[in-house]
Amino acid sequence: MADAPRRKGRAARLKAKRTVVTPTKVRRLIPPYAPFPEADIEALEVQADWLLEEIGIEFRDDPEALEHLQGAGARIDGERVRFPSGLARALCETAPAQFDLHARNPTKTVTLGGDHLVFMPGYGSPFVTDLDKGRRYATLEDFQNFVRLSYMTPHLHHSGGTVVEPTDIPVSKRHLDLVLAHLTLSDKPFMGAVTEPHRAEDSLAMVRIVFGDQMESGAVIQANINVNSPLVYDATMTGALKVYAQAGQCVCISPAIFGGAMGPVTPAAMAAQTHAEIMAGIALTQAIRPGCPVVYGSFHNTMSLKTGALTFGTPEANLVIFALGQMARRLGVPFRSGGGHISGANSADGQAMAESVAAMWATVMSGTHQVWHAAGWLEGGLTMGYEKFVMDLDACGAILKMVGGMEVSEDSLSKASYHQAGPGENFLSTDHTMAHFADANFEPSIAEPGPYETWSEAGSHTAEERAFDTWREMLASDATPPMEPSIRAELEGFVADRKAALEDEWY
Repeated sequence: MADAPRRKGRAARLKAKRTVVTPTKVRRLIPPYAPFPEADIEALEVQADWLLEEIGIEFRDDPEALEHLQGAGARIDGERVRFPSGLARALCETAPAQFDLHARNPTKTVTLGGDHLVFMPGYGSPFVTDLDKGRRYATLEDFQNFVRLSYMTPHLHHSGGTVVEPTDIPVSKRHLDLVLAHLTLSDKPFMGAVTEPHRAEDSLAMVRIVFGDQMESGAVIQANINVNSPLVYDATMTGALKVYAQAGQCVCISPAIFGGAMGPVTPAAMAAQTHAEIMAGIALTQAIRPGCPVVYGSFHNTMSLKTGALTFGTPEANLVIFALGQMARRLGVPFRSGGGHISGANSADGQAMAESVAAMWATVMSGTHQVWHAAGWLEGGLTMGYEKFVMDLDACGAILKMVGGMEVSEDSLSKASYHQAGPGENFLSTDHTMAHFADANFEPSIAEPGPYETWSEAGSHTAEERAFDTWREMLASDATPPMEPSIRAELEGFVADRKAALEDEWY
């Protein structure tokens, strides 16, 4: 692939496009799609309350978490926590409906909640792939590449968390390099480490070097707390949750329910169980620190009941997204959907894009406030694809343009155009067209419409091949955000000291 002939002039055109710009922020003018009647949503909430009261949630190996919940009114039986009907919802009431997640660059601070929409890249893939080197284990260089790509695009608002797992660094020290990359190679919001409480503490120490006292008045870092579905929180997750909640930082509670494995196969049961698990986690954050900013998260999908393989973009999973959107709005907290540009495909082919589009459209129309996995995901999350990443960015840009709605004004209706070009005449040369041609339509970077003959004579390059050119050109630039040298030196010194104090552990 590296030696394949490239079209003349394309690199120059790409270079001209790839200036770093402020992310495209829109206020959602198209209302969320709420397909289920109120009676159905209330029945799902009743089922969630029944799960919390009758079955309960286990909080394992964390006596402190049990003490917090018991003090808030929950019943404790060993490690099983049961919430009397209505208690979990009542505890969630102190969580804010909307809040800012501050960025190092204040112009890139995002708002979670309300009519805001935030896109971020994929998360957690141990492998990467591209057309030149193929599928391979991810390295720190790959992680840094994806942070840089996320920084450079206007279509992502957040640089993610563990975008890929850099397998060339010991697990015990990996979090230090990841947070350092987020803070130095990007100036957008990001997520910190959660795989051990002390790694969460290291993450907070590093952002404190950058943000200082600002941490006392607002969220500057986000944590992803995965529930060990079904109905279990382990000490690793609750330990990290406590670190972030005590500091008043953003906590996203994310069950991972695959119908037939971590819960019943039906969409209704998946939605109710997800709601129960989320409310339990939010309740713990509010018991620790009332008012702690939280996000109602989910990563749910279906599975093939013939093979056991995970499936993405399915109608059943999309129905759950719509139901969760309605329940999150009734609970009054920001919503992170279970979708995004997710796919079980092994390459950035037609299957990948069909599954991704199906999941992403349901995600956006459900009223989600934060979309994880908006770019790059392949193979059910095992692989982050370079080509898939930039192909997804184009789709993100188009969606952001769409949800911003349609302007209806004297200018947009353009009565004068009909005097310049009447019946049967072309409008391309009218004053209105000339004034708006540059920004009238969203212009993707990868798609190139045109006649077959032109495409064939230029080498018959596919969208995936054009995407290969695009990400390489983006990374060839030297675009990095500025940082005060003394702050960078302090960050690097902290990382060096912590690495010296930690043993190498590869598990």
